Amino acid sequence: MFTAFLIKYAEIGIKGKNRHLFEEALAQQIKYALKRCEGEFKVTRTQGRIYVDALSEFDYEETVEELKTVFGVSGICPVVYAEDEGFEKLAERVVKYMDEVYPDKKITFKVQARRARKNYPMDSMQINCELGGAILEAFPEIKVDVHKPDVLLNIEIREKIYIYSIEIPGPGGMPVGSNGKAMLLLSGGIDSPVAGYMVSKRGVKIDAVYFHAPPYTSDRAKQKVIDLAKLVSRYTGPIYLHIINFTDIQLYIYEKCPHEELTIIMRRYMMKIAEKIAKDTECLGLITGESIGQVASQTIQSLAVTNEVCTLPVFRPLIGFDKMEIVDISEKIGTYETSILPYEDCCTIFVAKHPVTKPNLNVIKRHEQNLEEKIDELVQTALDTDEMIVVNWEK
Repeated sequence: MFTAFLIKYAEIGIKGKNRHLFEEALAQQIKYALKRCEGEFKVTRTQGRIYVDALSEFDYEETVEELKTVFGVSGICPVVYAEDEGFEKLAERVVKYMDEVYPDKKITFKVQARRARKNYPMDSMQINCELGGAILEAFPEIKVDVHKPDVLLNIEIREKIYIYSIEIPGPGGMPVGSNGKAMLLLSGGIDSPVAGYMVSKRGVKIDAVYFHAPPYTSDRAKQKVIDLAKLVSRYTGPIYLHIINFTDIQLYIYEKCPHEELTIIMRRYMMKIAEKIAKDTECLGLITGESIGQVASQTIQSLAVTNEVCTLPVFRPLIGFDKMEIVDISEKIGTYETSILPYEDCCTIFVAKHPVTKPNLNVIKRHEQNLEEKIDELVQTALDTDEMIVVNWEK
């Protein structure tokens, strides 16, 4: 019975004079998501509302699932339109709506009318009372509850009349692209895909970099990361994934530096390379999946030493999360099962038995001087052989 959706948003509504820019960004993201659905749709913005109208047959469940991936959407309301043919016709349409949507009549309800068209001959309170009376007359078993109703029946009087009572929660946040672009350090683990999802939810466009170490990491490990990027791109839009061959850099660090410092020094060079790619691609920050104390390279001391090599801000949305909280989000967004596939990445292959947990920056810098003979050349080679893949969500 539904041929349209009212899209609700939350934060965008408080953006003042810039609100139309955010509304337009949200409309564009909705259009992008709907391209993955069967059928044709029209997305329109009017009077602080965004509507999706189906122009052909469509799969209701599929369409709702795709709309639920659009950041900025707080609620998805399936809508029935009614032409303004007088109040009696409207009352008939509303009674029919309640009968079809709620076959079990042992419910409470409240009518909430809103007149965007002020020349309508009845005010909101009159509409509420008269439509409520029509429903009670048609279905005596239904009760009114103005405080906590089971059903909040919304009637919006515009050029057409909009009837809706169902609100399906959206992901919230801000539309992707409304807050710049950042570079995600993407591994094959659980954390980094979640970190990319969370920063993207704040309106940030995401690109990604993955550090590959053949032959120590297999092509299956590389494909796993590509698959994770595809899953994340369902929410973020297309991701430009940069695959960096990190093997020679890791082996050189392994040869020249104390093994207990291998992880932290390796991490510093990953951040340097990621920042170089980020700046070249006009990203304004880096994103990592680090959480305080989760592993040796994520103690506060280690994070401080890692940060020292960066001039761009480093966003760590999971910094205060415990592992189960991160797992819960990964399951919600569909990345968990791929993340736990048993293909090792370069970080886990070259980990020391007893890594330093409280690195001293001066000591780390002194030991990095052992690398000066050829490290710049190796980094440049890694950048020159960057394999870039455009990743898109596929069902």
